[in-house]
Amino acid sequence: MYTTFKDHVAAELAGIEEAGLTKHERGIRGPQSAEITADGTEVLNFCANNYLGLADDPRIVDAAKSALDEWGYGMASVRFICGTQEQHLELERRLSAFLGTDDAILYSSCFDANGGVFETLFGAEDAIISDELNHASIIDGIRLSKARRFRYRNSDMADLEQQLKDAADARFRVIVTDGVFSMDGYIAKLPEICDLAEKYDALVFVDDSHAVGFIGENGRGTPELCGVSDRVDIYTGTFGKALGGASGGYVASHRDIVALLRQRSRPYLFSNTLAPAIVAGTLTALDLVEGSADLRARLRENAELFRRRMTEEGFDLQPGEHPIVPVMFGDAALTARIAKAMQAHGVYVTAFSFPVVPRGLARIRVQLSAAHTSEQVERCVAAFVAARAAVD
Repeated sequence: MYTTFKDHVAAELAGIEEAGLTKHERGIRGPQSAEITADGTEVLNFCANNYLGLADDPRIVDAAKSALDEWGYGMASVRFICGTQEQHLELERRLSAFLGTDDAILYSSCFDANGGVFETLFGAEDAIISDELNHASIIDGIRLSKARRFRYRNSDMADLEQQLKDAADARFRVIVTDGVFSMDGYIAKLPEICDLAEKYDALVFVDDSHAVGFIGENGRGTPELCGVSDRVDIYTGTFGKALGGASGGYVASHRDIVALLRQRSRPYLFSNTLAPAIVAGTLTALDLVEGSADLRARLRENAELFRRRMTEEGFDLQPGEHPIVPVMFGDAALTARIAKAMQAHGVYVTAFSFPVVPRGLARIRVQLSAAHTSEQVERCVAAFVAARAAVD
């Protein structure tokens, strides 16, 4: 039987390769940082989600090391059997206090968090209204629910309102959006979304993975930035980006919603609990985020510097203020050549083209970090200039 199936898999892989969509993984030696050794070559890293530079912060590393001695390596259990340590409860308390919600619940990843929300909370009588550019984890999570599915054009409030009207006969309606759309660096129109939710009696769900820890005055994410923290019903997010960059996710919400997730959310009930070292490291990451605004300020300065310098050099950037900065080239083959040439100039970036982004909108997504120095940002700009000249 495998002979036939093997031929099928080989044909699928060949099709991916022929389309130029094969994803290659480069081995990194040492910790994640602004400067890394990839495949034996030292390069500047401008494509990680390490927004605050905490992935190799010695304070977080020390907390994780100490946790191995105090709390052990793993839990070997799900939460409700014997997999809940006091520090898991403390992280949930700290997280909900930080975000301003009643309660929070931990998952092994934000993918699992998004996979465990919709099936638990919404049934066939309900309607889920989702932005067309939402993350794959949201899309897959919605597919697990029996609720009716509606999709509105990205950040198009008129279309969102139409979908709300089309779902008027639903028992409950929920508007679902990313806080930041990760391929573009755009921030969702949360004030307008919340206004429509109130007008049509809908819930609001925000996945804030690319914002928590560094967007907003206190790093509490896009709802804080947009002044709607008290109007968002369900937050999801990750610890795998700004908050240390390891793994783990969460849902933060009203107390009864979290309580129901603890009883029925399948990824929570049937997955091992978050590893003790990651919990301890994340608690320290929250200490650092709450204790000082310096890293957020440095990240903002780096993003502003990069956007200004790239504009001066004549590159086409997606507008915005987020440290995700898409540099637009349009043609997929050209974009791939630029990215390859940049690595030859000591800068590690990744090209994105169809089907990850719409056809004709290929880009290199640059991600700034608080760990970058201004000199490293200038080197990245210089590499873009050199790569453009090399492929012209």
